[in-house]
Amino acid sequence: MSDDDALGDEVSGLFFEDLKLGQIAERTWTVSSAVIAAFAEVSGDTNPVHLDDAFAEGTSFKGRIAHGMLAASYISAVIGTQLPGPGSIYLSQSLRFKRPVRPGDEVTAQVTIEALDSERGQVSLTTTCLVRGKAVVEGEALIMVPKKPSDQAG
Repeated sequence: MSDDDALGDEVSGLFFEDLKLGQIAERTWTVSSAVIAAFAEVSGDTNPVHLDDAFAEGTSFKGRIAHGMLAASYISAVIGTQLPGPGSIYLSQSLRFKRPVRPGDEVTAQVTIEALDSERGQVSLTTTCLVRGKAVVEGEALIMVPKKPSDQAG
């Protein structure tokens, strides 16, 4: 899905009633050195494994890696802008970091609807970040999604 595509309304996103099991959304970002530096600045995580080539060469990664939470933040971006989109609220997110993300990598964040709880208005998602088709981050998210106003239902 390109940046110009949208699954929901720009302002309100999708309502709970618009969602279906198996529905997927994804978006791809390129992780540049500038993005890593900006994330370090915003997060305060200045671990030299992310920022210092000489230091990072001496680690088990043999070079700089992006913050794991940078890749995970791309999952949040897909949830908050595409599926379910604006108006949805994170309740929880589990994460498993599988492989490092390096400067220059293209990261595709993908979310898939796994379960719908209509009583609570909650959606369970499988969340994944991929680099060259391999998972770098895997997890599950629980999201609260607005229901249609009664005047729009049905």
